[in-house]
Amino acid sequence: MKSVFSSPRALLWLAALGCVAVFLGVVVTLGLAPNSPQTRQDTSSGTSLIGGPFTLVDHTGQVRSHTDFLGKYSLIYFGYTYCPDVCPSALGIMTQALGQLDEAQLAKVQPLFITFDPERDTVEALEGYVSLFHPKLIGLTGTIEQTKAAAKAYRIYYAKSERDDSSDYLMDHTSLLYLMAPNGEYLKHFSEADGVAGLADFLKQTL
Repeated sequence: MKSVFSSPRALLWLAALGCVAVFLGVVVTLGLAPNSPQTRQDTSSGTSLIGGPFTLVDHTGQVRSHTDFLGKYSLIYFGYTYCPDVCPSALGIMTQALGQLDEAQLAKVQPLFITFDPERDTVEALEGYVSLFHPKLIGLTGTIEQTKAAAKAYRIYYAKSERDDSSDYLMDHTSLLYLMAPNGEYLKHFSEADGVAGLADFLKQTL
């Protein structure tokens, strides 16, 4: 009796199915299933690829590192003080959401604003800027290398959109709020689309 798998068409189907199975196996093994870049996981360690050590200077002139903020939830936004709309809007959402927390919940979270434009965002500039938002907000700056390293650790994109020799340049950049756990691990990110309600509700549930 002739086998149904002996025909050329059947053998081609079997070969194709075999290739698909191998490909899917590789995808599962390497963790290449579709994911947002901001939530992709490091399959070798099981930890998020977002976050990491940094050493910067706060808006009072004090040297601060990532270890200073362990033990609390960190709500982190990367931007620059010359930003005309996106940064103020995001920090406004952060401020309003924090305003909806009770005293016990608010004590568990530390909001941070980290600049990627240290050439203009000096300690003095940050001091005046963060005072416009939540009273707990800490502004952080540093050298070009230090701020670049911090932005890279959080997968933040930014680039000057005008000529490099212009003092009035604007910057294209990622606009996300990152919520980090007390141990420094990434928990979730928020965009402007989440709004005050989305951020406040998640913080209340988490804190």
